[in-house]
Amino acid sequence: MTKETQGRSFKGWAVAALHALLVAAILLIFISGVNTVRWSAPQIIPILALLIVVAVILPPGYFTLQPNEAKVLVLFGKYKGTIRSDGFHWTNPLQLAQPRGKYTVSQRIRNFEIEKLKVNDKRGNPIEIAAVVVWRVVDTAHALFDVDHYEHYVKIQSDAALRHLANCYPYDHGEEEEVTLRSGMDEVAQVLRKELQDRLAKAGVQVDETRLTHLAYAPEIANAMLRRQMAEAIIAARRKIVHGAVSMVEMALEDLKTKKVVELDEDRKAAMVSNLLVVLCGEAEAQPVINTGTLYK
Repeated sequence: MTKETQGRSFKGWAVAALHALLVAAILLIFISGVNTVRWSAPQIIPILALLIVVAVILPPGYFTLQPNEAKVLVLFGKYKGTIRSDGFHWTNPLQLAQPRGKYTVSQRIRNFEIEKLKVNDKRGNPIEIAAVVVWRVVDTAHALFDVDHYEHYVKIQSDAALRHLANCYPYDHGEEEEVTLRSGMDEVAQVLRKELQDRLAKAGVQVDETRLTHLAYAPEIANAMLRRQMAEAIIAARRKIVHGAVSMVEMALEDLKTKKVVELDEDRKAAMVSNLLVVLCGEAEAQPVINTGTLYK
């Protein structure tokens, strides 16, 4: 793999000042004339030709870099380094690829949204999932020379990583303490980020953050899963109500016994427990019934 190195360049304004002096010298020689400076033609022509060649070669070597931009230098197909400092620069024109923007790499933070994918979760249920990836280029040599079209590479690998992630976790209703896509979104996002970083490191890309932006059952099973969720929610609520009712009945019997309010045999205890459970667990408001007789007649 190609390793990024520091490229060499000169301050653009210093070279521009030298360029201006060369142009001024050429103009002065033309204006003054050979006879004025008392030089013979064989002496002045080579010097003038050299000055003209240098003045013509300098302009193609100018380039500017904005903050968080990098210029990759290539000379006759050989990587010569990367310039990262922003500002006005000059370098060997032969090291600047044509067109100029071909080897200019942005190192700004970018957002990439993985479009909604239809995949199967760990239990084989079809789900829809989407995510956003925050990334940036940290190694220009890897990005340009080790992969073909690094932006397209990021897209394809992100899709593949998200599909693999969805296959490794259930959407919901996992086993005890099992992480699911729905309940463990933060942990799932970290796993996705790590897998993407491993995949994209060879392209010189650093993944700063990943986050799931869409998660749902596929339309063909959404209604069935919704009914299942509603049923489980009702069962869970009923279980909690019954647990609370039993605790209250137990507390009532214990208080009656401790404070010696009334002595209850087993039959009366059973009747009281039955009545209290009906009152506490019933959905409708209880209607009292006055018993004018006894429990046994």
